[in-house]
Amino acid sequence: MNDVHLHPHPDHTPGSLGPVVAVVAVGGAVGALLRYGLSRLWRNGSDASLLWHTGSAAFPWTTVVVNVLGCFLMGVLTVALKERFTRAPRLLNPLLGTGVLGGFTTFSSYTDDVRRLLENGQPGTAVASMVVTVAGALAGVALGTALARLALTGRRLRRDADGPPAARSGPGRPDGGV
Repeated sequence: MNDVHLHPHPDHTPGSLGPVVAVVAVGGAVGALLRYGLSRLWRNGSDASLLWHTGSAAFPWTTVVVNVLGCFLMGVLTVALKERFTRAPRLLNPLLGTGVLGGFTTFSSYTDDVRRLLENGQPGTAVASMVVTVAGALAGVALGTALARLALTGRRLRRDADGPPAARSGPGRPDGGV
């Protein structure tokens, strides 16, 4: 698997971290603007009032959707940069991953939504929001990774009986596939 990580993580390379900080800041601004633009599609900010019930007692579906979508895109990005486009510029991952997708996803709103629901006397809805968001985010990144791997590399994952998932094909894989 040495071929997968052609570039070391930008935080672990010698030299100034200034370029990494700069691309994360620019990407974060772009991601936050994208999230803001998405929230403006609906009248009530982070609540999708045209699609579902809104207000202080509403389940925070927009926050869930934004976070699941962001995690799905992170799965796609990870496969794209680490397995398909391995010679991409080293600052592309911090720009798009930490920056754009970090600014787009809104786990701060997630915690604020839970606080709001608890303050409104809705502990069941608050717990449901926590569970749905975390489960959806994990499912999103797993699905994004699997679909991107299939689309970009033609490989699927299989689970070995005695170990972690392994790629079905490719040089240097446990199954010796070509």
